Amino acid sequence: MTSPPALGFAEIPFLSVTALVADAMVKAADVRLIGIETTGTQSLTVRIQGAVAAVRAALAAAEQRAAQLGSTALTRCLGRPEAAMDRLIHFPNTLNPLYGGRDQLLPTDFPSPKDRVMDSNQQALGILETQGLTALLEASDVMLKAAQVTLVGKEKIGAGYVTVIVRGEVAAVQAAVSAGAQAVDGLGKLIAAHVIARPHADLLALLPK
Repeated sequence: MTSPPALGFAEIPFLSVTALVADAMVKAADVRLIGIETTGTQSLTVRIQGAVAAVRAALAAAEQRAAQLGSTALTRCLGRPEAAMDRLIHFPNTLNPLYGGRDQLLPTDFPSPKDRVMDSNQQALGILETQGLTALLEASDVMLKAAQVTLVGKEKIGAGYVTVIVRGEVAAVQAAVSAGAQAVDGLGKLIAAHVIARPHADLLALLPK
């Protein structure tokens, strides 16, 4: 009988930071990103799956990347998870009625069309997070006007934390994110503003197409 794959968890503050850490995890080892779950605070938990050694390598990468970003990652590997754990890992997604955001970011939320061709020259992602919706909306408008980027969407995790995501060529995304970050001043709190030049396909699968 084949043993179930190992599970890995990394809990990180703020979606803007979590996205970069998740990207680093799936690039560091042969693991699958199976979702990102909100916790009811500013923290989110990245869930990965794979062989034990690969999961541990990915979790080590999470800790390292979080530290580089001035944050922390609380990590844990379940080498031989009980079968009943599946109910805690795979369950239907919902919108949180308190703030209108997804309780989980899942690859099944935005399935790709069957005839879609994978782009080997994947566009960069720009991620800007604020505490305060007015600041986020102002920053979004500035970003879209500052450079040739496309709006991917916004995500809420509660407590006023909102993230906007754009995509485009690296230079355009960098210009847009820089302009958006400056626009937040005086309207709300800027949590983070980052660019992922070549996002992993597993991370992209969690976002609107």
